[in-house]
Amino acid sequence: MSKPKLVYVIGDATQPIGDGKKVIAHISNDLGGWGSGFVLALSKRWKEPEQAYRSLRNQISAYSLGKIQLVPVTDDIIVANMIAQHGTINHRSDDDVKNNVSPIRYGAVRACLAEVNDYAYKNHCTLHMPRIGAGLAGGDWSIIEGIIKEVMSVDVYIYDLK
Repeated sequence: MSKPKLVYVIGDATQPIGDGKKVIAHISNDLGGWGSGFVLALSKRWKEPEQAYRSLRNQISAYSLGKIQLVPVTDDIIVANMIAQHGTINHRSDDDVKNNVSPIRYGAVRACLAEVNDYAYKNHCTLHMPRIGAGLAGGDWSIIEGIIKEVMSVDVYIYDLK
């Protein structure tokens, strides 16, 4: 079995390259907030990922760290809403602010990616994403890239806008 590829692409992660089935993964917060960062690009292209995420509001523990939602948006594209951010940069606990802790939760990133990987592997999908967790969530991309390399067994495409 060959090692999966990790490919960096200049382009838009909402328009994944290549043939076959694709999963677009991104990180959401555990507050139920959807309104900045990559989710804006997702919502501009498809309404289903935001609708699915917001539909969780009335479910107990629906926004628990480490949970995912798989949302089909076309015949060959599924969006993975991954809950891996505790609060937002502007809505953190007093302890997180005091200790300068960013919203990203690496354990939740690992758990979410492992579940997304299982789905992608079983369904012969490639994985596509921006640099998840390294923007508004305040994460360190080198740590996140390490988690991706450790967890994923399908080809992964990381997108940077021009």
